[in-house]
Amino acid sequence: MKITIETPKPNEEDEIIVRCHTLDEDVMCLICRLKDEKSSLTAYQDRDIVKLSPKDIYYFEAVDNKVFACCEKKVYEIKLKLYEIEEGFSNRDFIRISKSIIVNLNKIKSVSPMFNGRFEAKLQNDEKIIISRQYVPVLKKALGI
Repeated sequence: MKITIETPKPNEEDEIIVRCHTLDEDVMCLICRLKDEKSSLTAYQDRDIVKLSPKDIYYFEAVDNKVFACCEKKVYEIKLKLYEIEEGFSNRDFIRISKSIIVNLNKIKSVSPMFNGRFEAKLQNDEKIIISRQYVPVLKKALGI
């Protein structure tokens, strides 16, 4: 693979050109990551409306018909359903690990097996979340285990 970096002229905008023989999954993931850098998600905390970057979100959790984005130290409400988030983040590093949780794979520090086939994930902020046994194979595949 050849990588070329050019500096644009003063009045030109930044541009990324992808030239490939086949548009495979790896190339699509790269394109999605580039787009994600500029994307944000509208979130609510008390009376404040905040823009969250997907890379700052540790996981989404559905509780009592509400969806929350859990970040390192704060929790925000999201006005989307969990399935909408799952569809919107399908090309990113977010996967469903239970009926009510979608986790950011980049925020997982470690994973350990528990009883009844479930796993426990320890996140970078030392919070622990449970992976349901039906989602363990999906998580293993995503982590390359």
